[in-house]
Amino acid sequence: MNDTPTPIPDLARRAKGASRALAVASTAEKDAVLLAAADLLVARADSIIDANGADVARAEAGGMEAPLVDRLRLDLGRVEAMASGLRQVAALRDPVGEIIQGWVRPNGLRIEQVRVPLGVVAIIYESRPNVTSDAFGLCLKSGNVAFLRGSSSAIESNLAIAAVLREALPKAGLPPDALIVVDDTRREAAIEFMQQRGYVDCLIPRGGPSLIQSILDNATVPYVIDGAGNCHIYVDAFADLEMAREILVNAKTQRTGVCNAAESLVVHESVAGAFLPAAAVALEGVELVGDERARAVVGSIGEATDDDFATEYLDMKMSVRVVDDLDEAIAHVNDTSTGHSEAIITANVDAAEKFTREVDAAVVLVNASTRFVDGEEFGFGAEIGISTQKLHARGPMGLEQLTAGKYVVRGSGQTRP
Repeated sequence: MNDTPTPIPDLARRAKGASRALAVASTAEKDAVLLAAADLLVARADSIIDANGADVARAEAGGMEAPLVDRLRLDLGRVEAMASGLRQVAALRDPVGEIIQGWVRPNGLRIEQVRVPLGVVAIIYESRPNVTSDAFGLCLKSGNVAFLRGSSSAIESNLAIAAVLREALPKAGLPPDALIVVDDTRREAAIEFMQQRGYVDCLIPRGGPSLIQSILDNATVPYVIDGAGNCHIYVDAFADLEMAREILVNAKTQRTGVCNAAESLVVHESVAGAFLPAAAVALEGVELVGDERARAVVGSIGEATDDDFATEYLDMKMSVRVVDDLDEAIAHVNDTSTGHSEAIITANVDAAEKFTREVDAAVVLVNASTRFVDGEEFGFGAEIGISTQKLHARGPMGLEQLTAGKYVVRGSGQTRP
């Protein structure tokens, strides 16, 4: 790592300059870079893993919690997955230039709304170095510069990955500054990164509550919030309980340290007696805390506080609540949700429709694990984030969500009377 970091305003100016060339790059040029970058990641995997090893060793020595170390760690499989993600993005349709809609006015004016790149997409993220590659791939394919600021815990990994990716850009005649990683790990630098107005077109944070709050307090550029995931599984009175058990275990334990892992279990009182004991056994190793009714069914469930029902644990812990009916379940979900992903398990079509209509979240699932809320699983390729806000983009953000609309008006000499 450079002992004298490059000033962030200088990096921002470079990013803005590169954005002009990237905005007009052809699909063939962008795809060539993505495929070359994927090959280089695999070819240079040993050097990337070595750099990551230094980050992991420093994190463990500093007492970082195991789920966060898991987010940080790279191995050959994860590097190959990064390369696969780039290849998948290369195979996706290029949204740039797509006509969103078009019409002809009575005076003969032809109006079209066309997709164009945002420009410079700044992303600030914590721990996971694979975001460096994922962000680069989606930004490049959508014609945007990826201006990245990772956490200090992953700095060696991020710089090593970026060096490999930047090497691929000139192979198709594109500027290396289509990807820029900030090498200044100071907290003050993070705030400065959020304030590059005039250079950054959209800022996307990927991290925990403290990062989101810092964005809200300090950012002076437009942003899309990639928020926390207090995701609920509601087991309805009409649920297939075996299906519910399998979905619950997958949603909670398949990977605990991610935003689409389930953190809260809500169960209809009519099936609580049958379902909760089996769920507690299936969730072996998961600390369960619940309300009085849940504890009356399963004595090993601990007492939950109000805060427990609204917490994104990112760990082997889960809140449990028993409700009287679907209306109470929906109210509880809406009161404690972070607006990320919420699931209902039911065989009742009316219950499913009511839940999907009334639950306020970016994604609502019926009879499926919350772990499917992911750009790749949605067919978007490696996602840039999952937006929990309602302006511009909501839910998994793929290529289309990294573009804006531009109106093109064609006339034949019309003037306004």
